[in-house]
Amino acid sequence: MKKLLSSFLAIVLVLSLVACSGNSKQEDEKKLVVYSPNSEDMINVLIPMFEKETGIKVELVSAGTGELLKRIESEADNPYADVLFGGSKATVLGYPDLFQKYVSTNNDAMLEGHKNVEGFLTPYVADGSVILVNTDIIGDIKVEGYEDLLNPALKGKIAAADPISSSSAFAQLTNQLLAMGGDYESEKGWKYVEELVKNLDGKVASSSGNVHKSVADGEYPVGLTYEDPSAAYVRDGAPVKIVYPKEGTVYLDAGVEIIKGAKHMENAKKFVDFVTSKEAQDSLGTQLTNRPLRADAKLGDHMTPLDQINIIKEDEEYVKNNRDKIIEKYKEIFTSV
Repeated sequence: MKKLLSSFLAIVLVLSLVACSGNSKQEDEKKLVVYSPNSEDMINVLIPMFEKETGIKVELVSAGTGELLKRIESEADNPYADVLFGGSKATVLGYPDLFQKYVSTNNDAMLEGHKNVEGFLTPYVADGSVILVNTDIIGDIKVEGYEDLLNPALKGKIAAADPISSSSAFAQLTNQLLAMGGDYESEKGWKYVEELVKNLDGKVASSSGNVHKSVADGEYPVGLTYEDPSAAYVRDGAPVKIVYPKEGTVYLDAGVEIIKGAKHMENAKKFVDFVTSKEAQDSLGTQLTNRPLRADAKLGDHMTPLDQINIIKEDEEYVKNNRDKIIEKYKEIFTSV
């Protein structure tokens, strides 16, 4: 009898282990590991939407783009994450070997110039360099573009960050060179940068975040910043307005990529398709302050339609290959001024 009972218990144990193993595998199939440098606002809107729509549970690891790329590189032989969600296109393009080629089913619905053409990088939002103006304190000083920032009345009253340490300030610098000089090497463009540095009067913000905050708080009448946080102030009723430089605004894409060798490959593809879906892109343009890239995406009143903005296109390859050269030239100007 004891022998029979022992055999019965052994069978029950084996069946339990098999059942547990099956459940574990099922749970694992409904999982996605996402590395992301994105803001908490974007994560809190899009990730729950994806989980609800697909039933897939997301494990999120948040850190800066550079840190996450190093981690993906070190884990190449045994990837932990499935997707990199966020990070500038210009940065991620330098790491093609880390990512799996996949073109979203929504690729044809994206704006021209913002589609997946590299095979592995899917643009889903863009951010543009803008001028943020405090309408309470700007007075009758006209600010419609970069040229207006050379007004002597604005000397020492322009909030700006350091292009050497701030990616958004570097984007402003290359935008200025292109808008005011036609390219990144022209004497006319660099002469403008020199005159602007003089009008900053030695005042450089410690971080890019301090630029838009100081304008919204009324410490500065004008600041060189980027669209995302600026649109948030407009949406929330702050006394500010966004000026898209009449000389031209550059928009830089952020992308979502599937990591090569991802353990949850099919779920990763579903995530890329979701981020570029009408539902997700509408949320970006209405609930959030990120510029959606789907052609039929809805925009809230706090967002200016792209057809009302003078958009100029950055030479991504040139900027990627000549970043150090541009920074050195800026250093020379800043030091001499």
